[in-house]
Amino acid sequence: MKQNISVLKQAGLVVTFLLAASFTVKAQEKITLQAAVNRMLANNLNIKQAQITEAIGSVDLQQSKNNLLPSLNGSTSGGYNFGRSQISGQFAFSQAATFNANGSVNMALTLFQGGQLRNQIVQNRLLLDVNKSNTAKLKNDLTLNVVTTYLQILVNQDLVTAANQQVDIANQTLQRSQISFDAGRQTLADLSQAKAQVATANLNLINAQNQLNISLLVLKQYMEMNPNTEIIVEKPDVSRLTNVKTLFDANEVVRTALGINPDIKLAEAQERTYSQSIKIAKGAFYPTLSMSSGLTSSYSGARQTILGSYETGRTPTIGYVDGTNALVKMRETQTYGTPTPFRTQVSDNFSQSIYLSLQIPIFNRFLVRTNVKKAELNFQNAQLSTQISKNNLSKVIMQAVLDLNAADKQYQSATQTFEANRDALNVTQQRYDVGLVNSLDYNTAVTNFNKSQNDMIQAQYSVIFRSKIIDYYLGNTITL
Repeated sequence: MKQNISVLKQAGLVVTFLLAASFTVKAQEKITLQAAVNRMLANNLNIKQAQITEAIGSVDLQQSKNNLLPSLNGSTSGGYNFGRSQISGQFAFSQAATFNANGSVNMALTLFQGGQLRNQIVQNRLLLDVNKSNTAKLKNDLTLNVVTTYLQILVNQDLVTAANQQVDIANQTLQRSQISFDAGRQTLADLSQAKAQVATANLNLINAQNQLNISLLVLKQYMEMNPNTEIIVEKPDVSRLTNVKTLFDANEVVRTALGINPDIKLAEAQERTYSQSIKIAKGAFYPTLSMSSGLTSSYSGARQTILGSYETGRTPTIGYVDGTNALVKMRETQTYGTPTPFRTQVSDNFSQSIYLSLQIPIFNRFLVRTNVKKAELNFQNAQLSTQISKNNLSKVIMQAVLDLNAADKQYQSATQTFEANRDALNVTQQRYDVGLVNSLDYNTAVTNFNKSQNDMIQAQYSVIFRSKIIDYYLGNTITL
């Protein structure tokens, strides 16, 4: 019996060595749990998207603060007028093609808008808190996923090791069956059954290796690694992992989780933003007081500065005297000058203005009242969502505590079953070697041993995983 156990241990060591050698054929990177979490936090694209959304919220908050400042805008225009047009700065007209230019600077400032501007600042600050809470929630959820995947990899690695050991046992059984068949002590049916056992063990090994490869791929995807990159997942001391805490007060865990859980913080932050929306909507009931001012000036190419005048010598008739029909004539004079300089015109035409505007809402088809009602309903819905999140969290934690207790009992039972099947297999193998047990009984013992070994491995990691789930809800750092 001791010899058989020694053979199993040696086979396990050989398999472990071969697996390690195969992993080191290529350049491989060793990954610990903390390294996997850190790389996921640094590279995961979903987290980067959440951080960009958070940055956008910060920009929106700054802009809402900037909306309290006045706006200042300038405008200018220039062009040619053809035909009759007024000369800028004069009550005169010109028929010639002239160049005209205008410029202005305007300032506007909202003095009062029902408190909407300041309430918008508060809401954008709350929205930024929502974005930060969403980022924290996403990080925690992905961290839990990485831990889950990491533990699944450890499970699958142990299952691959166990499957290799089972292949080795099946091959040894086949060799003994072949010797016994050649000596006439066993039938062809016994030999065929041993061959079938080898084929089944190899199939189990293939399936276990495939599950391990899939779990490694999932971990790489969380870390945004190249799928072709070879990695080694560091396995912690299993004996230390078995000494995990399995007894928790569910009510105490719920109280702690309600104060720190990212899902609850996100729901509460969203609730506060909807509460602020009510204040913004009510602000539309109040009048809006604004101030504006401006500076303007203009230039016209047709404007001239008069330098003097002279008589042309012509005396055109301009009318007749009533009753006598005497001609009324005038002496025609002609003025002369020079184009008015641009700077002079800008200075002469410069004007300033300042206005106060009060816009009073009187009747807008009940639009404001409708918006306020919708904001209140959205706030009530957010309150319900927060309570639903709290109820769901309490339910999940209660279930997690029960699952942990059940997993601990299952692990104890699975360990006892494995030890019993291991002893049974050793005894059966000894009796089988001397012909006291047929191949059917022996294969049954091997099958029971293989199943109990797999069940114990899975139960062991189930306890670890469910204990780490409780740590997650308590806000503890998840380590292995």
